[in-house]
Amino acid sequence: MPRLPDSLEVLRLRDFRLLFGAYAVSVLGDRMVNIALAFAVIHLGGSASDIGIVLAARTVPLVASLLIGGVVADRLPRRSVMVAADLSRLATQGLLALLLITGEPAIWAIAVLSGLTGAATGFFEPASIGMMPAVVSPDRLQQANGLRATAIAGGEIAGPVLAGGLVAATGAGYALAIDAASFGVSAALLTGLHLPSQVRREASSFVQDLKDGWGAFRSLKWVWTIVLSASIGNVLWGAWSSLGPVVAEADLGGAAVWGVILGAMGVGGFAGAVAGIRVRPRRPLLLALVAFSLFAAPLAMLAAGAPAPLVGFGALLAGAGMMLGGSVWESTLQRRVPPESLSRVSAYDWFGSLAFRPLGLIIWGPIAVAIGVHEALWIAAVLLFASILAPLAVREVRTMPGD
Repeated sequence: MPRLPDSLEVLRLRDFRLLFGAYAVSVLGDRMVNIALAFAVIHLGGSASDIGIVLAARTVPLVASLLIGGVVADRLPRRSVMVAADLSRLATQGLLALLLITGEPAIWAIAVLSGLTGAATGFFEPASIGMMPAVVSPDRLQQANGLRATAIAGGEIAGPVLAGGLVAATGAGYALAIDAASFGVSAALLTGLHLPSQVRREASSFVQDLKDGWGAFRSLKWVWTIVLSASIGNVLWGAWSSLGPVVAEADLGGAAVWGVILGAMGVGGFAGAVAGIRVRPRRPLLLALVAFSLFAAPLAMLAAGAPAPLVGFGALLAGAGMMLGGSVWESTLQRRVPPESLSRVSAYDWFGSLAFRPLGLIIWGPIAVAIGVHEALWIAAVLLFASILAPLAVREVRTMPGD
């Protein structure tokens, strides 16, 4: 392989290239799904409520299966868990694509198949976090997670564009067929990994493993305080998702402008991911929280009635903070949490962060009706900024050194 920049030396590792390729192709397909599902429901005569039900049917099983997935990934070979999840998603998304291409399935069938796909994702994600330290040395983890974040950011930009074009040209079924195929490619790449044997643990019951995972999670104050912060933050960020389109329609120029603003977030995410490849922070958790605090910027700009370019700039900052902070956070987890419990701790991280996200989508509409849209956005922005930085009150969060 030709000489690579120091920041990309991790790509010399064959197993990392396979793992990265599997993740990159899979995340591209995933970022096509929401658009494809929404327009599939519309073309079948469904309502906005039907779209919400289908999207929720995909999300709720994902959250519900995370803790189980974390236990399974710490008990069984993680590669096997990831391949099984990919093959399951290949089957469910492939069947859904076939039903849409060849006919007009019932909306309940779309919801059920989407839910099965979401449940499989709940097994895949904790295993993937636990897999990284098996293929990358500790000194390369930040590079590896930065590159992983570039795959997410690239998918955020390209996935919706590709899905929109396919839906317009050929229909939602073909977009979902590509998503299904991406899982097949991911499974094939993962099968080629050459991994050391996973450390065997003493035999214990599934429930005991779940309890032990909770004990490991609870014992790490720096972990659970930041996860609690993320859980509150996701409730507050719901104001962006639910009230942002309202402001865009009334003041910023409508759906097209809102789409550009969301695209700016994807561009910022890519920039943050690239920064995550190079950064070697002396205080990683401090950097991660400061980066995450940029999420308050676009909310504050919406609240202040800023013009669309400034809101877009705020969204760009938020995207950069999300990917930079996320790559640093995952690297810290992988370095500091024992490998035998890493997937379970990661599962509690995912579960705690996502569990209340639906609540955030529900509450801000009624709050805005009661006190006004801009007032609600100000409350969300201020509380979001404060909640993200609140874990800095924990000494371990402020002072934990990098490696």
